[in-house]
Amino acid sequence: MDKIRILVIGLEEAEVNALKQSLNFNYLMVHYDLVPQVKLIEGQLYVESSSIPGKYLLVNKVIFHGIYKDDLDFITLLAMWNGPCLPNALGMMDLRQRIPGLVRALSVSKFSDIKRGMVIGEQEYNSETEVVAKWGIWHCGEDKNKFNGDWTSTETSVIEEFIDGEAVRIMIVGDKNWQIRLTGDTWLKSIHNEGSWEMEIDQELLLDSTAIAKHFNLQTVGVDYIIGKNGERYLLEVNHIPNVTVFPFVNKAFIEYAGEWMVS
Repeated sequence: MDKIRILVIGLEEAEVNALKQSLNFNYLMVHYDLVPQVKLIEGQLYVESSSIPGKYLLVNKVIFHGIYKDDLDFITLLAMWNGPCLPNALGMMDLRQRIPGLVRALSVSKFSDIKRGMVIGEQEYNSETEVVAKWGIWHCGEDKNKFNGDWTSTETSVIEEFIDGEAVRIMIVGDKNWQIRLTGDTWLKSIHNEGSWEMEIDQELLLDSTAIAKHFNLQTVGVDYIIGKNGERYLLEVNHIPNVTVFPFVNKAFIEYAGEWMVS
């Protein structure tokens, strides 16, 4: 019997070792910290061997975790392959670029009422109220600026009304879900700051996030919202690769889900 080769990209060594425990002798796992060289040949996916340059190995399943500067072509290739991929490659492709991904997600969410603007390339922008400009590709709290008055973009940016309130993330892994409070010393909030932790889940936000996950066919997703001081809720961003290593309860659920997915 031919062995099933699973390509794992970006997960930390502890997660990779935990996933290996789910596999028997019928499976092989190939792990890369960064995006490897791959080829798609007549519908079959191949990855370059880590030990023999120029030799390519047939891949049957892919687990992809992480955000890399030039990974859109790689994700697009995975989507064209259309093989078993965690998360779903087409969903990742649709959400990978920050601004187009936001536009697609807003068409699904019921919490899409933030007033937004947009500039292309280098342009001057003036706002009489406090707003936030967002640009770039990183989905990780970078490439943002809060301002009022005059501002000049350095690249294509979306500009949205600044909402003073509580930032939260709905995290979904398979059929498990959590609401995470995002914290920070400034107006910028993140899961990585001390104090960020699980909180009581808002069922309306969960329903909204579940609809987004279903629309993009994503098995794992992190959806960020802001809850204004007036109680109104607004979609901020959809993370196609939500970090599964920060919180132990998320990490445990992901290892269990991915372990079952690999052998299904």
